[in-house]
Amino acid sequence: MKTLVKHIFLLMIAKSVAAENLPLPAERFDVNGNQAFVMTAQNSGGAKPWVWYAPTLGNLPNSQHAWYFERLLANGVSVAGINLGEVRGSPASAEKFTAFYDEMVRRGFSSRPILLGQSRGGLMMLTWAMRNPGKLTAFAGIYPVCNLASWPMKNSKDKVLKDYGLPEAELVANLNRYNPIDNLQGLLANKISLFIVHGNADTLVPYDENGKLLKERYEAGGGQITVKIVDGEGHKVTPSFFECQELVDFVLEQAKKEK
Repeated sequence: MKTLVKHIFLLMIAKSVAAENLPLPAERFDVNGNQAFVMTAQNSGGAKPWVWYAPTLGNLPNSQHAWYFERLLANGVSVAGINLGEVRGSPASAEKFTAFYDEMVRRGFSSRPILLGQSRGGLMMLTWAMRNPGKLTAFAGIYPVCNLASWPMKNSKDKVLKDYGLPEAELVANLNRYNPIDNLQGLLANKISLFIVHGNADTLVPYDENGKLLKERYEAGGGQITVKIVDGEGHKVTPSFFECQELVDFVLEQAKKEK
């Protein structure tokens, strides 16, 4: 019995530590059973612009994001996110993200956040954006997953199928219904600007299968997208991706639209 109690206690400690990885002080709150956070900028003005970061998980965001978050907060842009676990952009997950969005708006933050998706967080944000194109100001991505047929179905199939609740054959047959790169019309109609920083040596989330496709299709539709290619770098935590001044400049410029 003592061993079991000790084991449970250790698990509780591990969980609490994992939940304390945020790089800066934040308010934590619950949205329908899912933990969310917000780092509120002190000089945001009445519009209260904010960046919605994904993926928010037990270990993300963390100290590697401090450089970005410090600069955003110093310029009046708050940062927030919600932990839904390893979701992959299903309609059901999008509804849960919308509940978080609604709560942020209820708290007085802008109704048009800037989405920031890192890796699989890109898929989370883009799938929400394609269903809610009038509820965001812009999208920025750090080697973002943009294509369900790429990393998700090749390297994370079980989680994709679990999130969508569909047999593989049915999902594949209807992939263009769910895939962000096939559903850009709303973003184009709302003139949403995009920015991506991606390495051309990324083998986990290949640029050619993700950001490049997004760029080609968005530009073909007349959309505004900027891509910074980092030559010779892959899917890693380096200053090229986590101290990218161009990304900060893009976000701050977009945030001006809400101030």
